[in-house]
Formats: sequence, C-alpha cells, structure tokens
Amino acid sequence: MKKLAVLLALSITLFGAAQAMARDISFNSPLTQKEFRELTREAGAAISYKNVAPAEPLGITGFDIGVELSAIDISNSSYWNAAYRNDAPSFLAIPKLRARKGLPMGIDVGAMYSYVPDSNIKLWGIEVSKAILEGTAATPALGVRATYSRLSGVNDLDLQTAGIDASISKGFLILTPYAGAGGVWVNSEAKGHLKALAPTLKSEDVFQPRVFGGVKFSPLPLVGITAEVEYQQRPIYSLKAGLSF
Repeated sequence: MKKLAVLLALSITLFGAAQAMARDISFNSPLTQKEFRELTREAGAAISYKNVAPAEPLGITGFDIGVELSAIDISNSSYWNAAYRNDAPSFLAIPKLRARKGLPMGIDVGAMYSYVPDSNIKLWGIEVSKAILEGTAATPALGVRATYSRLSGVNDLDLQTAGIDASISKGFLILTPYAGAGGVWVNSEAKGHLKALAPTLKSEDVFQPRVFGGVKFSPLPLVGITAEVEYQQRPIYSLKAGLSF
C-alpha cells in the first residue's frame, strides 16, 4: 500500500505539471521550409522514446510499470510559437504511462502512451532492448535498444521517430547511474491547416544524434524513481516513478 501511495502521489504531481502547461498545437501562420525543418527536429526530439532506465534487463519474470514526465524548453522559438498560434508555453511537458516486460535471453519489450490533458497532443511508442552484458555485483550492464514513436491527435502535423542507442549502467546500493548515446530518425509532413497555409511545404526526413545520462533511485523495495537528462537538439528533462515486480 505504501508503494502504491508513493506512485500515486508522484503521478498526480507529474500529470498536474503537464496540465498546467497544456495547449493545443494548431497553426494560424505559415512556416518556411527551414522553420518546418527545425520544428521537425525539435518536435521529433520531444516525442522520441526516452530511455529513463538502467541497462540491466528485467529478467524473464520481471515487469515494470510507471508514470513519466518529459519537458523540453521551447521558449524564444518562432516555429514553436507558430505551432501554438503565437501563444507557446516556455516548456513542452509530456506525461506518459510506461510499461516494460522481461523476456528470455536478456530481452525486454516496452510500450508508452501519452495524452496531455486539455490539449490535442497524444503519442505512443514501442521499444525492444537486448542486454549484451547483464551486469553483476562487480561488473556493469551494457545494452542496446531500438524504439519507435508517433504523434497523434494533431491534425496539422504527421510526425514519427525511430531510434537506436546503447547504454551502460552500474548499481551502487540504492543508486544506479547510467549513460548512453544513439541516434533518432525523424519523419514529418504538414497536414490540415498548416498545409493550407503553406502548400509548398515538403515532408522532412532528418537524423540527429542524442546522448543521455541519469540515475535510478530505489528508496523502497520494488519502487524506483529515475531522473534523466538527454541532449537532442535541446536539453530534455525526464522524471519517472515506477513499480517493478
């Protein structure tokens, strides 16, 4: 009961923070191709599947479920301002539900879903990871991961990402720091009102590197709180609270 209370309290905090910054993405002014490309890069960075976990696998009986909030600074950006009808928030905050399941041979699979309350922003994603080294008391864990994510609910923008990365982690008592690097492919296409405003906009396909690092804090058995910073076009901050079984 205590573990569920901790998770519930953190869930309310994370989703409340996202709701306070929620707005619809909808365009009332056109974008140039250059602006659309920059929006593609940063929107792709925002919706791409975050790591927010150490490299060691869950194991064949393992299961992890949690809530997460990612935030990216979008202040002082003309293309983000256009995406929010000239009323962009300082941060784009995205709350998510996350789940991972351990499989044989050091493989984990996972999924995430997000809906930003009081906005048209929805997204979903999937991941599969493989532990190259599962880690021991004396040695670190090393893993590789592939991901996919897609934005939905925004009629003016079709956006999806695919990523691959590698990470390393090592536990010390109740702390498990980790770090990793990889790349993300982003595809976008103008739709709806944006396409009507700027009919010459072409779809964009971009690749961008990313690096990330974080730490998992396990204050109670089965409870984990993970904080991560990723750099992909801009710094992205993520916080996850989860239960592991």
